[in-house]
Amino acid sequence: MKLGLQGKNALVTGGATGLGQQFVLALAKEGVTVAFSYLNEKEHPEVTLDKVEKETHQKAYGFKTDLSQVDQARKLFDEAHEQLGQIDILINNAGIWLSGKVTDIKEQDWDLEMKTNLRAPFLLAQKFALAANKEKHGGHVLNVTSQAAYYGSTTGHSHYAASKAGLIAFNASFAREQAQNGINSNNIAIGIMHTRMIQANLDKDPNYYVSRIPMGRVVEPEEIAKMGTLLVSDVYSYMTGATVDLTGGMLMH
Repeated sequence: MKLGLQGKNALVTGGATGLGQQFVLALAKEGVTVAFSYLNEKEHPEVTLDKVEKETHQKAYGFKTDLSQVDQARKLFDEAHEQLGQIDILINNAGIWLSGKVTDIKEQDWDLEMKTNLRAPFLLAQKFALAANKEKHGGHVLNVTSQAAYYGSTTGHSHYAASKAGLIAFNASFAREQAQNGINSNNIAIGIMHTRMIQANLDKDPNYYVSRIPMGRVVEPEEIAKMGTLLVSDVYSYMTGATVDLTGGMLMH
C-alpha cells in the first residue's frame, strides 16, 4: 500500500531511542525527511542518523532539546522548520515515566511530568498549527499516550497517568479546532512495549507482563511505529480527534 508520504517533512520528539527512533526509521523508509529531538548525548543521536542513512538513504536531522523548557520546545520547531521547510507531520512521542505513589510524589516531579508529557505537545502542536495555517496547508499530528490515561496507574505513576489523560482531552480539542484547516490530530494509546526499561523484569519472569496482555506477547516498538505511520498518512484522512488503542487488548473501551 502506498501511503503517499514521499517528499513530506516530519518532526518527531524523542527520536533517538526506542519508539521514537522507530518512528524516524519508519517515516524515512516512506520517503519522509525527518527532524527529531533528543535530550542529551547519552541517547547517541548519531546512531539514529546513521541508521536512517544506511537503511533508507534519506537525510535526518537531530536537535538537542530539553522539552520541559518552554523556550527550547518552541526553538525545536523553529529549527526544524528552518532546516526542512514546511512541516507536514508532527509526532509528539517524547515522554518521561517517573515513579512514586501520591503520598510520596514531590512537586518538582509532578511538574516535570506535566511539562514534558503535556505542555511540550501543546507548545509544538500550537507552533505546527500556526505555521500550517499561515502557509495554507494541512498536516497530521500524532500524540503518544497510554492505557494509564484511562485506567490510572496501578504501580505508582499517577503523575504520568494524569499527564497522558490530559493529552487525550487536549488532542480532542485541538483536532476539533483545526479540522477545517486540514489538520488531522490523533493519539495512539500504548500499553506494555518492549524497551530496555522492562527487559530486566522479562528476563527474570517472562510472564511478569505477558500474563496481563490478552494477545499474549509484548509488542516491539517497530510494530507500533508502523501502525503510527499509517495514522499520519492520508489512508486515515477522515479520522481526527481519535485515540487508537495499540495495547494487545489490555485496553478495551
